Amino acid sequence: MRLRPLFLALLACGVASATAYLPMAVDAQQTATGEGGQGGASRGRGRGADGAQPLPGQERGALIRRPGADREPQFPLPNIRDYKPHSTLVVPEHKVPRARYPVIDIHSHQPAPITQEQFDTLADSMGPLNLKILVNSSGVSGDRLVEALAAIKANRNRDRMVQFTTLDFRGPVAPGFGQKAARQLEADVKAGAVGIGELNKGFGLTVKKSDGSRLKIDDPELDPVWEAAGRLRIPVFIHTADPQEFFEEMNLKNERWLELALYPDRRWPAPPNPSFNDLMGERDRLFKRHPKTTFIAAHLGWHANDLGRLGKMFDEMPNVYSEVGAVLYDIGRQPRYAHDFFIKYQDRLLFGKDSYQPDEFPYYWRVFETTDEYFDYYRDYHAFWKLYGIGLPDQVLRKLYYQNALKLVPGLSRAGFP
Repeated sequence: MRLRPLFLALLACGVASATAYLPMAVDAQQTATGEGGQGGASRGRGRGADGAQPLPGQERGALIRRPGADREPQFPLPNIRDYKPHSTLVVPEHKVPRARYPVIDIHSHQPAPITQEQFDTLADSMGPLNLKILVNSSGVSGDRLVEALAAIKANRNRDRMVQFTTLDFRGPVAPGFGQKAARQLEADVKAGAVGIGELNKGFGLTVKKSDGSRLKIDDPELDPVWEAAGRLRIPVFIHTADPQEFFEEMNLKNERWLELALYPDRRWPAPPNPSFNDLMGERDRLFKRHPKTTFIAAHLGWHANDLGRLGKMFDEMPNVYSEVGAVLYDIGRQPRYAHDFFIKYQDRLLFGKDSYQPDEFPYYWRVFETTDEYFDYYRDYHAFWKLYGIGLPDQVLRKLYYQNALKLVPGLSRAGFP
């Protein structure tokens, strides 16, 4: 029985020693692993001076400083365009130099008129990619349209390209503009134009009325044009605004900072410019007011970063379609959601590329046709992140690549399609 008090005393001494040793052991471990900041100097920083307040930027309950939180690089920071670390990730790769099915590119920009040599060079580059037809959305009107159509018709590859017309916004839009433009549209379609477009972002941003005010996208003055397009059964290809980030503050939290730094003409601060949502509201009202006219919203309507919003448009506006030009960076960073979206809206989506650069098309084929992971995008100023394949089934690929375009655009040759 005398041993019991002695045992309890020794036990108390052991607990006290262990308690005193514990902070030293934690400090030693942090110093060894680099988790404690500079030289393990973070002891006691997990809580504030009163022992209860959390550290700045950390949740209550973190008893030590976040690893590296108080460190600075020992070397100069690299230029944002120079920092391109080599990934050590090893995963299966399935590069796709040629599309699985023949493709109609609804959004191509080519000279109008094009020379015979240019057209031959272009057609030679289309073959290996399985590009069957280009829709020249560098629209031209009147005499220049006649010249552009004649140049296409004179070439041995005449079935490989069709031509859109446009609206002449070079001067102020005065009363009567819409009626005159509708009459010109009738003549252009009779000459061989198969659609209107690409009506670029200046429509809504920079085009003025005769009184000096901004021409809004849904201005009733243009109603005769949209009504004529519906009557003639041709699509209207319209590019509204720019990516949402272009209208936001240019700071280091803007994920398109580099592009805005490189291209000052892509900055649209609001004010003095209309906001992104103001422009989208005008566009949507236009689409709804003309349900018998087919509209193709360029660049997934600049909603590739918010596919739910684009889906809502499709649900509410059965006359609206869209194309994937120049937004692959957003499609490829949300592979599961994008996959489901493309399946759900497979009858409303078309293939478009925008800038014709032959070496860039295979990135689209790879995103659409494979489930590859973590591969490069082709332009650093569009996106600093990697892409993932969305693995579309064959039925959806056929609609995206050519079937939907054949349905919407009159006058396309059907030769060479499955």
